[in-house]
Amino acid sequence: MTVSTSADVRLPGDPPGGPRAVWVWGIGVAVYFVAITFRTSLGVAGLDAAHRFDINASALSSFSILQLLVYAGMQIPVGLLVDRWGTRRVLMLGILLFTAGQFGFALSSSYGTALAFRALLGCGDAMTFIAVLRLGARWFPARRGPMIAQIAALIGMSGNLVTTLVLARVLEAFGWTPTFAGSAAGGLAILLLVAFFLRDHPEGYEPPAVPKGGDGRSGSGGSGYIRRQIGAAWREPGTRAGMWVHFTCQFPGMVFLLLWGMPFLVEAQGLDKGTAGELLTLVVVSNMCCGLVYGQVIARHHTARTPLVLGTVAATALAWAATLAWPGHAPMWLLVLLCVVLGACGPGSMIGFDFSRPANPPERHGTASGIVNMGGFTASMTTLFAVGVLLDLTGDNFRIAFAVVFVLQALGLVQFARLRGRAVRRERERIVASRVEAVHVPV
Repeated sequence: MTVSTSADVRLPGDPPGGPRAVWVWGIGVAVYFVAITFRTSLGVAGLDAAHRFDINASALSSFSILQLLVYAGMQIPVGLLVDRWGTRRVLMLGILLFTAGQFGFALSSSYGTALAFRALLGCGDAMTFIAVLRLGARWFPARRGPMIAQIAALIGMSGNLVTTLVLARVLEAFGWTPTFAGSAAGGLAILLLVAFFLRDHPEGYEPPAVPKGGDGRSGSGGSGYIRRQIGAAWREPGTRAGMWVHFTCQFPGMVFLLLWGMPFLVEAQGLDKGTAGELLTLVVVSNMCCGLVYGQVIARHHTARTPLVLGTVAATALAWAATLAWPGHAPMWLLVLLCVVLGACGPGSMIGFDFSRPANPPERHGTASGIVNMGGFTASMTTLFAVGVLLDLTGDNFRIAFAVVFVLQALGLVQFARLRGRAVRRERERIVASRVEAVHVPV
C-alpha cells in the first residue's frame, strides 16, 4: 500500500495556474535573477577587491560574511513582511535596496564604505527569494510547488552564469567602477516591471486577511501577530527539518561560488583565472541541470526527498575529501567532478522548502520559508568566516581551511535525522485531513 503525498492532492482553493500565472511569476523570478547576479558579483572580483582595498583573506571574507549575516538575519522579518504586506511591495523595496548597494559598491574607494554598501545589497537580496516562493504558491496549484520552486532557483542561478561568463570579462576589460555601476542599471529596469505588471495573487484567490489588531485580540498589536506566526511555524517539525536540510546542503556550493572557489582554484590548484572561471561556470550549469531533475523527481515521488538529501550530502563530502586529500595539485578530472557535485548543493537545499511547505498553511508560508532559508545562509556565513580565519592562521593552507565543511555537514545531518520522522508523520496526517475536507465540501 502506498501513501499519497501532498504533491498528489488538489487542495480546496488551489489557484489554477496557466499562462498569466507564468507571466506574473516570471517577473518575480527575474527579480531574483538580478539579485543573484549582484550577490555573486564579488565571486569573480575577490582578487581585484583584495588589491583595490589592500586587505587580507579574513577582511576579504568579511564582505561575503556581512552580506550573508544581513541576509540570514533578515529571513524571518522578511517572511513576516511577505505574509503581511504581500509580494509586490516587498519585492519593490528589495530592488531599491540591492540596486543602491550595487551602485554604492561600484563607487567605493575605501574598505569601510564598500562593506556598508555590501550590507545594503544583502538587505535587498534577502527580500527576493521568499517573496518569489510565496508568489509561486499563490499562483500555481500545490502539486506544482516542488517543480516551481526548483525552476525559480534554476533561473536565479543562471544569474551566476552572467557573473562568471559576462561580468568577469567586463571587469577585466573596463575595470571596477564601470562594471559594477553598469550592472546596477538592471535593478532599475526590473523595478519598472514589478511596479506595472506584478500582482500578488489571481483574482478570487485572495489569502486570508491579517487582522488589524495583529493577532485578532484587542490590545495585542503587531507583536502578537509576529509571535504567533513565528511560534506556529517553528513548532512544526517540517519547518525545522526543512531548515536543517537547507543548512546541510547549500553551504558547500554557496561558499565556493560566492568567494573561495576562485582563490582555491588559482592559488591552491595552480590554475589560471580563465580556467578557474570555466570551472565556476560548470558549478552553475550543474546546479541548473540538477534543479530540473530534482524538481521532477520530487513532484512525482515525494518520498524521494530524503534519499536525495542524503545522496547530495554524501557526494559532496566524498568529492571534497578526495580533492583535499590528493597530494599536490588535484587532477583536472577530479576538479571537474568536484564542481559538478557542488552544483547539486543548491537543488538539494531547495528540498528543505518541500518539507516546510506542506507543514504550514498558505498564510504562514512566508514566515516558514524565512526560517528554512535562514539555515543555509547561516551555514554559509559560518563557513566563509572559518575558512578566512583558518587561511590566515595556517599560511593559506586550503586543506585545513576547507575541512570545516565536514563539521557543519555532520551537525546538519544529526539534526535532520532527529526531526525527519516527526515531520513525515505530521505531513501524512494533513494529507488525510485535506482529502476529507475536499470530499466534504458543501455544495
